[in-house]
Amino acid sequence: MPTLRLFLAPLILALLLGPASAGASVEVKGVTFASRLDAQGRTYRLIGHGLFRYLIWDAYAGAYYQAEGFPRPAPQATHVPRRLELEYFHAIEAGDFAEVTRDTLRDQLTAADFQALAPALGTFNDHYRDVTPGDRYALTWNGEVLSLALNGRPLYERPEPALADALFGIWLGEAPLGEGFRDALLGR
Repeated sequence: MPTLRLFLAPLILALLLGPASAGASVEVKGVTFASRLDAQGRTYRLIGHGLFRYLIWDAYAGAYYQAEGFPRPAPQATHVPRRLELEYFHAIEAGDFAEVTRDTLRDQLTAADFQALAPALGTFNDHYRDVTPGDRYALTWNGEVLSLALNGRPLYERPEPALADALFGIWLGEAPLGEGFRDALLGR
C-alpha cells in the first residue's frame, strides 16, 4: 500500500495543479505573456493581449496588465499601477522609437500639454535602444515611478505621472495608434 501511495501522490498533485497552471500564460503569434507577473513589489494581472499590425506587417505582440485590487481597465488613471509589454517582430532603431513617440504625443495632446511634457519626454526618448526581433520593451507605472525596460534591463526610471499617462495613451487612449489593438489590450 505505501508503494501505491508513493505512485499516486505525484499523479494526484499533477492533476490538482494542472488546471491552475493551464492559464499561466497566453500566446500571441508565438509570443508568450504571463497571466500574472510580479514587478517592482506588485502583482499585476493580465487585462488583455493582442497583435499590432502596421499596414500589412505584424509589427509586435502586446499585453496590458494592471496591479491587483484596482478597477479594470484604467490605462490612464495616475493612481493605478499598470504595465504594457511589447515584443517586436522586426528590427527598429532607437531614433525611430523616439520620433514616433514624440510625433504621436504631439498629435494626441493639446499644444500646451505637449509643451509641458517636452522636457520629460526628451529625457525618456534618450533612453530608447535599438531592438531586434524577439526583443521586449516593458513600460511600467508603479503608482510612483515610470520605468522603461528592455528585455528585463532597466533603461529609465523617473517619477513622471503625467508622462506615464500620456505614454500609455499612445496605445490605450481615446485616439490610439490602433483601435483594434487597444480594444484587445483592454479585453474588450
